[in-house]
Amino acid sequence: MKASRIAAAGAVAASAVLAISAPAFAHVSVQPEGEAAKGGYAVVDFKVPNERDNASTNKVEVNFPTDHPLASVMPQPLDGWSVKVTKSKLAKPLTMHGEKISEAVTKVTWTATGKGIEPGFFQKFPLSVGALPEDTDELVFKAIQTYDNKEVVRWIEPQKEGQEEPENPAPVLTLSDASTDGHHGSSGTAKDASDTSTAAPASSASASSSDSSDTTARVLGVVGIVVGAAGVAYGVLAGRRRTEA
Repeated sequence: MKASRIAAAGAVAASAVLAISAPAFAHVSVQPEGEAAKGGYAVVDFKVPNERDNASTNKVEVNFPTDHPLASVMPQPLDGWSVKVTKSKLAKPLTMHGEKISEAVTKVTWTATGKGIEPGFFQKFPLSVGALPEDTDELVFKAIQTYDNKEVVRWIEPQKEGQEEPENPAPVLTLSDASTDGHHGSSGTAKDASDTSTAAPASSASASSSDSSDTTARVLGVVGIVVGAAGVAYGVLAGRRRTEA
């Protein structure tokens, strides 16, 4: 009886921990393939998970920051998805490589032509972007995820310093400082950044390794909490047994 009670307590604790930690795995996020250095170009992946058990994601919209516009945004073709790049006039033109840029990309929209992102799966949406701004440490995007049952989830809430993570946080791309050798990250030009046939495999492996390490750390943390909860339950039951005796 005692063993079954401890097992039950452990199961309850595990369920509670997983319920609390699950949202951390389900956010729409953005990560660079390699690094995203200020002033340079980079390939970034928007990772979109399906959070529903009875619907598929069939549309993803990513809105770009207007306070730090990006003149060059090039999507990578994806099987089962069509893509539309929307440009808008800039209130204040940019100067890049000696040329004035009067418009910039403000939104990229992917629409499923097949099954979309089915329950239990996620999809990465790669973009080559640049030149990245030099006067900020991060870029905040706003993403809108639409399901085939017409449900819309808006990942647009900014993270405020000193406060808990919002329920629907906006994807944030952290920018690194430019390399001391004068090169901006792993890609010095827009052409290099968009050439995913040579750069993407190695950087994707690095991103996968990072994701794996992060997942392992979270799983170990969950296991530790469950074991601790089981120990507490054992102590309580043992004390109760001595009291009853």
